Amino acid sequence: MPELYFYGGRNEIGGNKILLVDGATRIFLDFGISFKVRSRYFEEFLNPRPGYGLNDFFQTEMLPPLQGIYRFDLEPDAGFWDLWKHKGLYRTLDHVDGVLLSHAHVDHTGSVSFLRPDIPLYTTALTALISKAIQDSAPTDMERELVYAVPRESRDGVLRTVSKAPLQQRPLRVLDGPLSLEAERFWHESPQATRSMEVSPVEAAGETIGAGNRLRWFPVDHSIYGATAFAVETSSGWVAYTGDLRLHGLRGEQTRQAVAALAALEPTVLLCEGTRGTDMNRATEQGVYDTALAIVQQAAGKLVFADFGPRNVERLLIFHEIARDTGRRLAVLNKDGYLLEAMHYAAPDEVPDIASVPGFALYQKARARVSGWEKKLLERHNPRLVDAGEIRRNPGAFILCFSFWDINELASLAPIPAVYIYSSSEAYDEDMKMDRRRLRNWLEHFDVMVYGLDEGLEGPLHASGHASGTELVDIIREIHPQQLVPVHTEDPQFFLDALEQDGIEVVLPEPNQPLQF
Repeated sequence: MPELYFYGGRNEIGGNKILLVDGATRIFLDFGISFKVRSRYFEEFLNPRPGYGLNDFFQTEMLPPLQGIYRFDLEPDAGFWDLWKHKGLYRTLDHVDGVLLSHAHVDHTGSVSFLRPDIPLYTTALTALISKAIQDSAPTDMERELVYAVPRESRDGVLRTVSKAPLQQRPLRVLDGPLSLEAERFWHESPQATRSMEVSPVEAAGETIGAGNRLRWFPVDHSIYGATAFAVETSSGWVAYTGDLRLHGLRGEQTRQAVAALAALEPTVLLCEGTRGTDMNRATEQGVYDTALAIVQQAAGKLVFADFGPRNVERLLIFHEIARDTGRRLAVLNKDGYLLEAMHYAAPDEVPDIASVPGFALYQKARARVSGWEKKLLERHNPRLVDAGEIRRNPGAFILCFSFWDINELASLAPIPAVYIYSSSEAYDEDMKMDRRRLRNWLEHFDVMVYGLDEGLEGPLHASGHASGTELVDIIREIHPQQLVPVHTEDPQFFLDALEQDGIEVVLPEPNQPLQF
């Protein structure tokens, strides 16, 4: 009888780590970071100790103690597993056939860093290359080694990186493969001048996984490109998994097609995200474009800042379109230019080539050092580089993509007339509220006009990456599974109440207990 084990994503938004077991098949549906659990113990300046590998993650229950699936070089000592064999969550897994990655947000992918580097990733070309670009452009960090691992060894009882050892790349099974030659070159390229890449094969995913279970995937609309839903056929019928999705983005038709295809499978079990629940906000990406365009049109001669979520390339491209519509250039940071390049390799018809499409610039912060990946980027795009001096001379010619973490650049850009468009999600915890207060202090200090931090706008400046509760209920009714398991939600009761009369059994998994079906 097939079983589902919920090691994350239950009664929380994100952190999905769901194990599907069917006979000899072992598949994880995502393997993400649980921010809810992490925030109980850690914050910006208090982090798990990298020298102790898996230990701090097990002790704080950020990772389940599943012997056999994790990187051997992250075990602090030879007797490490003896500490966990009598814990409730402990079990051994003789193998894992793969991880189905629904999209590249870290609450779905982040804990893959700890898995053995021979466990294959099944995902779209966009998700794969987005993940590679994000890892390349971030500092070396044990928690960010999704695409390739930096080998470690124990010295004097503490784990340390092995100097100049090759990076160990994970096998990739591309759902919409094969990769183009440019995309595969990027995938295998080491971002570090001092380390080579020990490459692993890239293959098309095919139509089966594990011990012959049929696999289906369906592109969906989300706030990051490359998102997908999955279905796996088991001995008890199809198990469908939505990942994260919405209907109100510019690619909403993809979600509608995915829902119709999942309904045709008549799934036994549907694992459906429920991020928004009772939230009925109906803001759309088209509405964001209309509102932001009107603000930029009224800001003639002023610098415009655009602040939106990291990796939200759909929003970035909306502001690129606004920039071109208003005779400006969109200036992005180097890491965003690098990300756009990677995405263009994966999907040239969806993501523009910043080297040839007008309207892009790369903003250069003043700093003493640039990374290896960055040097190559700057060589490729030298004519598009701009700095604070050029923007001060002609502020009305640019929209500058910044966030709170870049706001100290105002000290180099001021004094110039400027408008700040906050096009990101509202603060939902105390840390974010504190960041918002600091952001406001910077903007007020430099006399920058602000939109989006307060109510009272004529239209929306942010649209959620998730379907509303009403839309989710309609999606579930159309798919009509025998059993629904709400995941990625803090309000599972919403689904019990909404579907009470629909003949769909809503199942809320118990902690540490497998769901058999």
